[in-house]
Amino acid sequence: MPKKRVAAPVGKTGRVNPRGASSIDAHVGLRVRQRRTLMGLSQTQLGEALGLTFQQVQKYERGFNRIGASRLFELSRVLGVPITYFFEGLGPDTEAIPFSRTGAPAVAPDPMNKRETLELVRAYYRIEDVALRRRLMELIRQIAGASDAIEDFESGDQRVA
Repeated sequence: MPKKRVAAPVGKTGRVNPRGASSIDAHVGLRVRQRRTLMGLSQTQLGEALGLTFQQVQKYERGFNRIGASRLFELSRVLGVPITYFFEGLGPDTEAIPFSRTGAPAVAPDPMNKRETLELVRAYYRIEDVALRRRLMELIRQIAGASDAIEDFESGDQRVA
């Protein structure tokens, strides 16, 4: 079974800093950002709840700074998740891979990590009418299916279903 690859911060030399944040720190930071965004909190608001600046929250989220055990405990309390939430998706076969100083992974981004996706999910669950949510979901599926059909037609793939 191939090892799971997780992005790790790199220094100016282009190598992973063995004394600095690791791939695990980058993963935990990503999970902090996902949860913060789903809750509709800004970095400033999260920082205020933790007694930090938004810059420090930003460094945690990008994986440039390690999050200590007590801070992780505070984050789990403020974000309303168990501490294990931050480690979901990691396994014993996790392997570090480099990413750029801007925090962009060297692998294809997971659409679940995009701000647009997180905001869409948050807005979807703010719709209180369950029947309306179901109709909206069906509409989205239909639009996506129509989009696939248009792409197939434009690419010359005119199979009949």
